[in-house]
This record gives sequence, structure tokens and C-alpha cells, in this order.
Amino acid sequence: MAEAEANKVKIEYQTSISEHFKDLPDPRKPGMILHKLLDIITIAVCGIICGANDWVGVETFGKSKQQWLSGFLELPNGIPSHDTFNNVLNSLSATKLQECFAAWMQSLVQLLDGEIVAIDGKCLRHSYDRKSGKAAIHMVSAWANSNRVVLGQVKADEKSNEITAIPELLKLLDIKGCIVTIDAAGCQKTIARDIIVREADYVLALKGNQGTLHEDVKDYFEWALAKNFKSIVHSYHETIDGGHGRIETRRYWTIDDIEWLDNREKWAGLTSIGMVESHREIGDKVTTERRFYITSLSSDAQRFGRAVRAHWGIENSLHWSLDVTFNEDYSRIRKDNGPENFAVLRHIALSLLKQDSSHKTGIANKRLKAALDQDYLYKILTMQ
Repeated sequence: MAEAEANKVKIEYQTSISEHFKDLPDPRKPGMILHKLLDIITIAVCGIICGANDWVGVETFGKSKQQWLSGFLELPNGIPSHDTFNNVLNSLSATKLQECFAAWMQSLVQLLDGEIVAIDGKCLRHSYDRKSGKAAIHMVSAWANSNRVVLGQVKADEKSNEITAIPELLKLLDIKGCIVTIDAAGCQKTIARDIIVREADYVLALKGNQGTLHEDVKDYFEWALAKNFKSIVHSYHETIDGGHGRIETRRYWTIDDIEWLDNREKWAGLTSIGMVESHREIGDKVTTERRFYITSLSSDAQRFGRAVRAHWGIENSLHWSLDVTFNEDYSRIRKDNGPENFAVLRHIALSLLKQDSSHKTGIANKRLKAALDQDYLYKILTMQ
């Protein structure tokens, strides 16, 4: 019976991690390999799912679950040491690991037309290394809002930040029919073109980094508001949220009459402009904030509003979980490709946990359950 269960796990294992990471190049020299690369990756993913936040934690997990892991891993020399995990993941190609990760995640989900893919960056604050003068790394991720998975991520160059990272990330993704949302740092003509070439739409936030574009759109909406949009063809949508003494009203406007907009032809697919007004009341304190956007979507304030709200959600669904549950900001993995690769493994673990709907609790408690219940960990690992 035990052998049958082990074979069952091995069959399922062949359809998940081993299938998508089998071509990952091993950075070690022949003759110096004591542990299989797929074993190392799998133990690391399992360990992080179960609460490990560093390589010592991954080794501790592996040794405590060695008998279970041996049911579907080769483990020719037992569980690797934390130094082995550290050395292998430091030297492993981050680009190749990201490509395997993106291929796996996209094989797990079906991106339907209209799926909102939010692209946003996050700094790993403690990944800097004073000795080598290495700055903290900045990871740019793509989050599928409805499917609740990270589709891919790349590291931003220290000098160019997200501007060069986003096109590289888009190359990893099949986003046909999706709506891509990006904050103002990624509002670039080349990025808009890349999205349109991939047969997707975009909603790009505006700030002062695009010459007069932000001011032109801002001035137009303020003029329209002063006229109460009289004789101005537009679409409007409003939502009201409340709770814990807070009332927030969000108003959305879109306009597709943009013949007046300078250089509009330089933005591939540009069809309309949008504005969001957030009116928040907390006790006696009242604040109002306005944000402006360009988009390839036709003028539809409700659809535009859904895309904007989904982008804001990446903070709670992804970044908050990485910081609070996975302790990402306090990770001191710093050497070579280690910080970038550990970040990818965190994303794998979080995406797998997010996909599970059988356990109605938060990510922290799912990690605890996985650590205590091998059947549940198996379910998470094989997406069953």
C-alpha cells in the first residue's frame, strides 16, 4: 500500500514541478553533483509553503520530512544542507528559473478575455549588500487578478528600475485578450506598443513623468467637471464602500473624444482617457484624491473602474502577503542570484496556496496546515 501511494505521488509529481523545471540548467560542474537539481527545487518550494523563510528553514523542513519526500524524490545523498541550497540557488540562472516558473503558472490557469493582469514592482528591502556595494533588488511581477496567481516576475535593473524590466516580463507572458494595468512608472510608449502587439489592452496611470500628457489630461477633466460634463460625451460609474467608520466613494469617468490630445498617435492603441476620484470620509476627516489614466479600452467607466480596482488589489493580494506572511522585507539572502531566486520560489509557494479553495482560511494558516498535514501539502504541491 505504501509503495502504491509513493508511485501515485511520483506520477503526479511528474506532471507538475518536474515537467516544467526539467530543462533548468544545472550550474554545477559534472562530478560535483551530490543532489539532484529537481530535488533541491522541490524541497525548497515545499519548505517555503510550510513556513521556511531561509535556507536553514528549508533544510530543517527537508530533514523532518525526509521519509515522505523520499516517496517521490530521488534523494541519492539524503537532504541537502542549507549551504548546498544556498550555493546552488545563488549560482542558478535567475532568468531560466523565471522562464520555467512563468511556463508552469500559465499552464495552471486559463486567461480568459478580459482577465486583468496587474504589473507592479516591489523592493526587497534587506537584499542589499554593503560589502559588495549591491543595492536592494527590485522585482516586477505580473498578477492575474481573477486566477489569483503570479504569472511571472523579473528583476529590474538598478538604474532603469521598472522601465526595462516590464518589456522583459511581457515576453514571458501570453496575455492575448487580457487587460494589463501598470502604474505611472511603466507608462511608456514602448510598453504600450508591446502590450498592443501581444493583442492585449492596457490601462496606464499618469503622473508628471510623461511630459505634458498628465497635465493635459488633468486639465481637460477639470474643465469637464467645471461644466458638469455638459455636452461632453462620456461614461460614468460610481461605487460606495464602507465599514469601521469609513465611507469611500469612488467615481470613474472615461472619454474617447481625444482628438485634441497632443501626440496621441505616438501611443499605440490609445482610445480613451480616464479619471478616478476617491472621496474618503473617516469621522470628521474628509479627503479627495484624483488620478488620471490613458487606456486602449473604449470608453466604458464601469470596465475601466474594474481594471483600476484590480490593480490596487495587487498590494493586498500579493505584496502584503509577501511582506507579512512570508517575511520578504526582512529576508537577508543577499548573495549573487540568491535574493532573486528565493523571491521566485516565494511566488511559486504563494500562487499554489492562493489556488487552494478547500481550506477557508488565510495564507498563514494554510502554511501551518501544510506543515502539519502531508496530504494537504501534497494537494497544494500537485494543485489537486
